[in-house]
Amino acid sequence: HAIRRSWPKLTPDATIVLVGVGGLGHVGVQIARATTAARVVAVDVKPEALDLAVKVGAHHTVASDDNAAAAIRELTGGRGADVVIDFVGATTTLDLARSVARNLADVTVVGIGGGEIPVSFFSQPYEVSIATTYWGSRPELAELLALAAAGSVSAESAMYSLDNGVTAYRDLHEGRITGRAVVVP
Repeated sequence: HAIRRSWPKLTPDATIVLVGVGGLGHVGVQIARATTAARVVAVDVKPEALDLAVKVGAHHTVASDDNAAAAIRELTGGRGADVVIDFVGATTTLDLARSVARNLADVTVVGIGGGEIPVSFFSQPYEVSIATTYWGSRPELAELLALAAAGSVSAESAMYSLDNGVTAYRDLHEGRITGRAVVVP
């Protein structure tokens, strides 16, 4: 849903930046590649997540550090991103999203990391749209399932038995999961 709402901006000369290549972000990379012609740039703090982003189709990866905004600006020839999807939602990632968005860009916050964005006339480029999203529609779910059935989208996952559910949460908290954690009864 977050990517679909920005489809008109995701033309062949556009760039989409996906911040956070975890359990949902790595699926977002695949959806962006499967449904748009835009260049896909994935950003994360973990090298393993960046490796996963390349594996699932990102054109470029950028380490989430003090140089991330400059690296993204360089990849876009100084223009900035047409669409930024933040799967983290922390203040630092929201600041990154605003700093790499170009005029008229969409910034969509998916992650609920507790961050805040101060919005004023000069706090982001002109006419940037900042939105949150939670879930899509039933037809969008059907489209996602069709992409999965066609092999265009899959989820990297670590499986845990129900008895090890607490370990799954601990591993997620400590950043030891690449992709999604799945607890199976």
